[in-house]
Amino acid sequence: MSKIAIVTDSTAYLPKTFIDQHNIRVVPLKIHWNEITYKDGIDISPSVFYKKLEKSSTIPTTSQPPVDEFLQVYEKLADNHDGIIVPLISSGISGTVSSATTAASNFSKVPVEVIDTHSTSVGLALVVEAIAQAIADGKNLKTTKKLAEGIVQQLSLFFAVDTLEYLHKGGRIGGASRYLGAALSIKPILYLNDQGKIDALERVRTKKKVIERIIELAVEKAAGNPVRVGVMHANAPEEAADIQNQLLAQLDCKQTGIYEISPVIGTHVGPGTVGIGIYPEE
Repeated sequence: MSKIAIVTDSTAYLPKTFIDQHNIRVVPLKIHWNEITYKDGIDISPSVFYKKLEKSSTIPTTSQPPVDEFLQVYEKLADNHDGIIVPLISSGISGTVSSATTAASNFSKVPVEVIDTHSTSVGLALVVEAIAQAIADGKNLKTTKKLAEGIVQQLSLFFAVDTLEYLHKGGRIGGASRYLGAALSIKPILYLNDQGKIDALERVRTKKKVIERIIELAVEKAAGNPVRVGVMHANAPEEAADIQNQLLAQLDCKQTGIYEISPVIGTHVGPGTVGIGIYPEE
């Protein structure tokens, strides 16, 4: 049986127990803040990050991992693996896929398959979890890649931010720019489109309405079928728990969980963000 390694990036922000159980290698994105560089999820945790962000007069910037970091990981894994699969943050909002793909093109010891998930945070986490299960079930690299690509085609990520300020200043606002200048009471519901870029879906008037609408979108997406779904949040655990409880009550959830938004993604969406990742169970 072939031995396949999983490499992902820090924006999935998977639980350490899961990472350890499946021997997943996480390549961190970087946060640059007041002349200090942090490795996402390593040098700074979400709880510390959001406290610091609340008090800061500046908004940090972020960057993708360099090609060499992926190459180093591939080299180490090649010693005791027959193949490497690399599900990553959407190329529509980060250059991480480009770094990983360039590294793979310069590496020939074992096959490397880079997967652009067109998602991030909970969406990326759901893809990684499915890949880990496939490998645990004995699937080979080709079959696992095909499974992952099928999930990417079915995966939806919906989220709502408290303010568009962070997306705007971070240059990731995309189609949500149409809502710039709207009243502060307006809460935009956003999604990642087919190109994995941020786009605007609609807007509602209160946080309560945001949660109601996100639940409705999940129910519409499920269309009565079993689903795998996760809830993401940026320093909003109570809202996330509320969303999860409602999803469990209204959907046939084969898998569900709550995922903190990593500091790199938090830099761009800001505190108070909540959302869901969902795809139908085959």
